Formats: sequence, structure tokens, C-alpha cells
Amino acid sequence: MSTTDEQTEQDAESIETAASTDDAPNTVTFDRAGIRAGFVTCLPVALGVAGYGIAFGVLADRAGLSVAEVALMSATVLAGASQIIAVELWADPIPAATVVLAVFAVNLRYSLMGAALRPWFKHLSGIRVYGSLFFMADENWALTMRDLTGGSRRGAFLLGSGLAIWVFWVASSVAGVAVGGVIDDPATFGLDFVLVATFVALAVELWDGASTAVPWGVALVTALVTTQVLAGQWHVIAGGVAAAVAEVVCRG
Repeated sequence: MSTTDEQTEQDAESIETAASTDDAPNTVTFDRAGIRAGFVTCLPVALGVAGYGIAFGVLADRAGLSVAEVALMSATVLAGASQIIAVELWADPIPAATVVLAVFAVNLRYSLMGAALRPWFKHLSGIRVYGSLFFMADENWALTMRDLTGGSRRGAFLLGSGLAIWVFWVASSVAGVAVGGVIDDPATFGLDFVLVATFVALAVELWDGASTAVPWGVALVTALVTTQVLAGQWHVIAGGVAAAVAEVVCRG
């Protein structure tokens, strides 16, 4: 084979390799298998979330919310931290503007979480993307990121894991209202620590060696400083943004 022929063959292989690499993201799937995998994988985490849901239900009962109101809030909001803030601000009349602003501030972190999913979700249809994002919580987002970065490309994993969270969250919230008159203080049974324990477990799964230490450290320091400067839940957003910037700088 001549040198020219060898070069032509190498060029063809390079083009083919590049094309397959460019098309790789398009192999993201969205099927029942992905939904089932997400649901089953998230079940242990969902059980932990249920403990937190009971604590929320107890607080909601104290605030005067009915079972129907709690069920509706949990089914449509699916955000424990913001829901607890909402019931803590609950009064008669309801300070709607204050509640909306506080919940908005806490939930701003979801914009960063959604952006992290874009490399995979940009290849899915709008109805699949937004349908999955509706069921996104901190816990199943972390599991989904681990699954996708591991190379599974199961686009439906977020939806399946989110459904597990949703079922247990709604059911446990209603249960919390039902037993609200029995449990005086959720901390007595350690229910206030359930979510913290869940996040610690997820953090261990997401740890990726020394490269993870810098953004995590920056997020921690920024969040601690922010809590001393700003009231409310702004430390969540500040920590997330700081970590994102640190990650970009480190990889730049």
C-alpha cells in the first residue's frame, strides 16, 4: 500500500471516529427500562426522604393546613426545604409575596442543577425534559448525575427516580399531618436529621477524589460566610454559584 493510500485510510478513520464521537450524545435513551432503573435505584433514598416528609407534615399540621392542602402542596411543589419555609411563614392572612420570594430564593439552585443535565437532556424532546424536571429533587438529581456521568445515558433515569421521591414524599407528608397531634417535636425521633443523613450519603457517592475538594470547599466556605451576612436561604445559592465558578476556573 502506498503512503498516499495509507494517509487516505487514516483520514477516513479519523473522520469516522470524530463523527461517532459527535453522535455519541444522541445515543441518550428514554424508555421504560430507564424509568424502572431510576425508580428502583432511588427507593432507599426515597425511604429516607419519607422521614423528612413526616416532619414536614407535622409542621404543616401545626400551621393549620389540612390533609388535602398538604397533599396538594407536596404533589405540585416537591421541594422539602421551600415547603417547610412556606409553612413556617404561614399566617392568617397568608403573606403571599413573602412566601413566594422565599421559595423562589431557595429553589434558584434548581437552575444550576438543570444546567448540569443539559449535555444529556438537550437531545431529548421538550415534553420528556420538562416532564422529568418536574420530578427533580436534590436527591434524585444527585443519583441521576452519578448515573449519567458513569456512561449509562439513561435519560429517563431522572423521571423514574423522581417518581420514587414523589410517591414517598406525598404519602409521608399526609402521614405527618395524620400523626401531627401525637408527635410534639420531630427532633425527639431524629426526624429532623433524616435529610442531613441522606445528603451525607449522597455526597459520599458523588465524591470524585481530590478534584472535588476545591469546589466543595469553596461552596462550604461561601455558604458559611453568606449565612452570617444574609438572612434566609441565600447561602444555598451563593454556595452553588461559587462552586460552579471554582470548577470552571480549575478546569480552565
